[in-house]
Amino acid sequence: MLRRLPGDEARNLVSTTPDTAVVFRPAVMQTPAIVTIVIWLARLLRGLIRTLWRHPIACTAALAPVVVTLTYGWRMAVVLAGFLPALGLSWVLLERDSFLRVVGWPLLAWWRLVWVYRRHWQPVMIVSGLGRHLRGRDYLPRLVKVRCTSWADLVTVKMLNGQAVKDWTDRADHLAHGFGARSCRVSIARAGRLVLTLPRHDPLAEPLPAVPIPEVASVGAVEIGRCEDGTPYRLKVHGTHVLIAGATGAGKGSYLWSAIRGLLPAMRAGLVQVWALDPKRMELSFGRALFGPRYAATPAECADLLEAAVAVMQERADRFGGNQRSHTPTVADPFVLVVVDEVAFLTAYQSDKGLRERTKAALATLTTQGRAVGVGVMAALQDPRKEVMNIRNLFPDKIALRLDESEQVDMVLGDGARDRGALADHISPVPELGAGVGYVRLETSPDPIRVRAAYVSDEDIRTMVAIFSTGRAGAHARG
Repeated sequence: MLRRLPGDEARNLVSTTPDTAVVFRPAVMQTPAIVTIVIWLARLLRGLIRTLWRHPIACTAALAPVVVTLTYGWRMAVVLAGFLPALGLSWVLLERDSFLRVVGWPLLAWWRLVWVYRRHWQPVMIVSGLGRHLRGRDYLPRLVKVRCTSWADLVTVKMLNGQAVKDWTDRADHLAHGFGARSCRVSIARAGRLVLTLPRHDPLAEPLPAVPIPEVASVGAVEIGRCEDGTPYRLKVHGTHVLIAGATGAGKGSYLWSAIRGLLPAMRAGLVQVWALDPKRMELSFGRALFGPRYAATPAECADLLEAAVAVMQERADRFGGNQRSHTPTVADPFVLVVVDEVAFLTAYQSDKGLRERTKAALATLTTQGRAVGVGVMAALQDPRKEVMNIRNLFPDKIALRLDESEQVDMVLGDGARDRGALADHISPVPELGAGVGYVRLETSPDPIRVRAAYVSDEDIRTMVAIFSTGRAGAHARG
């Protein structure tokens, strides 16, 4: 017969007073002291091993003086304490990048882990709803590690079983403000693990001067600005189509002119032709000499130029069919980049229905069939709504600059882009702070990348025209 434990009788108690609850204490089992000590020592050993594994440099720096003192005495420890700072200072002055990579960023990551994230982890998780407090116990996502770069903290997190990525993207603002960052972007590391990108400062706050004109003619990805991590931003134009959306003054012209600037040597060599449609007669007209007869301003001229591009595309398709599946730029078959400034004026706001339908049909044909034969489209617009631009999904690569509404971000970059950190509606309207800043979503990745395009001034465009004209004149003289 089983023995009853203290407290089992509470199940049989019945209160005869309606407003009186039965209060009882559950049975308390005494754990042997040796078990408690063994568990505590095991946890201590695991914590020490984990600390040594995650932070080898910091642990070595902390333990080295102790080891030297025990081995060689305190005098040698004092000498070492004076020598190491001098060695570190020399390292910083001579090889700053390697010092930061090996010592600086790991130490900063350890400090941020201890002072910021581990310190505030439990309250931020509970208040934001990503953790649960049940029956006196906290169930929290696990903070795996923190890695620091020059501009942001990359926090790796193991989600609770049953959580989804959307649970975290919906609470990106809570996480950003909880950890003292201006924003938070959520990306998937692998199944069950996420990486939270929390910027410490904005590396794109200052305007960028125009990128130098390349010395070598190339139709590959052209450098037009800088990514948020400090690396050059190279825009692919050959073999794709690019849609740029942004409010007035957001800096769409910086992307158009920077791309043209990067292709200038290839234009001089005859490997690239830029066909410009400028219905506003303001942006592209300043460098009209670069385009020659392939420049259109009126709606009728724009429709004719687009249909001419379709004719080139179809002629190439007839020749390439059965012979080649991709395009290689040559002087005989150059890459054709159709640049359209304010495409919505031609596709939605045009009063002439006939011209409007011709323009929409030509653009749809180019964006569906032009990539393989070397005809690309780069279009800029202000209003990304479907009724304004109904073929926006035919552009594989999309760029969202400053937008007026949060819903427009997903219209441009796709569903869920804003939840993953593409806060295009939060970009500053001050030109010095926000002009040219945008979020890029490439065909090969759903995660948005924050970039800033360089500003190409009027003087830079005049220089481009002079260089292009000189190069063309020299080519004709040699011919």
